[in-house]
Amino acid sequence: MKSMSGWLTAAAAVLFVAGTTYLHGRMTDRWTGKNVSEELVRAGTLLESRFPQGFGEWVFDENLTTDARLLEKAGAVGHVWKAFKREGSGAKVSVFMVCATPHDASGHTPDRCFPGAGFEIGETEHRVTVPMSKTTVAEAFSGTFRKSGQTIRVFWTYCVDTRWVAPQIARIELADAPAVYKLYAMIDETSLPQGMGERLCLEFLADLLPEFNRALAAEEPAAEAPATAAL
Repeated sequence: MKSMSGWLTAAAAVLFVAGTTYLHGRMTDRWTGKNVSEELVRAGTLLESRFPQGFGEWVFDENLTTDARLLEKAGAVGHVWKAFKREGSGAKVSVFMVCATPHDASGHTPDRCFPGAGFEIGETEHRVTVPMSKTTVAEAFSGTFRKSGQTIRVFWTYCVDTRWVAPQIARIELADAPAVYKLYAMIDETSLPQGMGERLCLEFLADLLPEFNRALAAEEPAAEAPATAAL
């Protein structure tokens, strides 16, 4: 039950992200007559339809759920929240990912929203690199949050045009993008040896991110030509 409690506490924080983003939006009237671009809708559809169900040694374990109303109000045009297990070891990592505008996606980062949901900061956020190939790396932030005797390790990063970046002020640096993917990778490292939670998440992302990029880049299946009636 320990690991399930970890997902539930993480779920509370993720829901807090959505809720506080919504409140901020209401205060600034951002939701009145909001126009969602076709490109943003397409990016959200790709996220939900093409997110990998397995990669490297990681296999799909279960879908996790959030309040759809909060996601909608928070500007999430497409999202996934899944848990994966590593074959042979039982290690479990959950990934929460949304598609939104840069403004919405960058509204609340874990270092702000987890403490707001009752967590205390354990390890202060720091930027890390994730090897994706021999020549390509992704950027991400990493930090830990503690509550009720548990420690949750969180990685977060943004994707624009298959580039994974960790900008200091994402709302400004990504402002020109019509759609942004924001990803959280989370692991309950309460009972893990020191350093293992971060290592597992790094290995998880090193397998996931290139696979997600490949899925996005795959060509759409060609539509079948309509049958010609026989004369």
